[in-house]
Amino acid sequence: MSHKAGFVSIIGKPNVGKSTLMNALIGEKLSIITPKAQTTRHRILGIVNEENYQIVFSDTPGIIKPKYQLQDSMMSSVNGALSDADLILFVTDIHEGHDENDVLEKIEKTTIPIIVLINKIDTATQEDVEEKTTYWTEKLNPKHVFAISALHEYNLSGIMETVLNFLPEHPAYYDKEDLTDRNQRFFVSEIIREKIFNNYQKEIPYSTEVVVTSFKEEEKITRISAEIIVERDSQKNILIGKGGSMLKKVGTEARKDIEKFLDQKVFLETFVKVLPDWRSKKNYLKSFGYEN
Repeated sequence: MSHKAGFVSIIGKPNVGKSTLMNALIGEKLSIITPKAQTTRHRILGIVNEENYQIVFSDTPGIIKPKYQLQDSMMSSVNGALSDADLILFVTDIHEGHDENDVLEKIEKTTIPIIVLINKIDTATQEDVEEKTTYWTEKLNPKHVFAISALHEYNLSGIMETVLNFLPEHPAYYDKEDLTDRNQRFFVSEIIREKIFNNYQKEIPYSTEVVVTSFKEEEKITRISAEIIVERDSQKNILIGKGGSMLKKVGTEARKDIEKFLDQKVFLETFVKVLPDWRSKKNYLKSFGYEN
């Protein structure tokens, strides 16, 4: 029996629902989801395994015009995801005003097959859906257009069948037991980062990086230490909060989710460290796993 395997890159502007979509398609929460734009910073692979196929989905950062070195690295990961893709899932928000030129620059001239996913249709009229479907059909001549709601997992079933039609016959790229290419430390740092995005406003979440400095698995408990990196002392003070109250809240919320993720009791301690302008310094970015 033939076996199919291939890479499917999920791309689009920030906050259109790419991470929600990937989590829904693979049936696991691998990418963090917050209401804020530009939450995803790394290319994260989510792998769907069945007996006769393996689909490797790439969740990618939202496409933007980079303003500092970190965003350059984020856009490099998008380019990498496009260069090895067998298929592109272009996700667009039903409410976008056709101003996706940053994305279109990357995909308009590609020879890789494109499927357009018009997301968040649960908040739109049938007329909106028809208008957007016509627009993207004429604009990109995609292989297929789906109107979906990733959040409510509406109209996703047909996507998997369509994806399989465009994947080549190939042996599995990853072990059939693998769900992702990332390790537990990565997901622990992402869970902590998600709580920061959910608990702080304005620039704080975007100026923050989380590094797991210690991860010790014991028989009945996993002991984790993490550093939360910020760019300025004023950010450190806001992050910690009065009497450490905010940092404690973030730590408690993160610990509960990490325990669910690891299926084990967790002791989590967090520290805040200032590294001035880390988002613009290549040596820091490289040490945090951002590669150009």
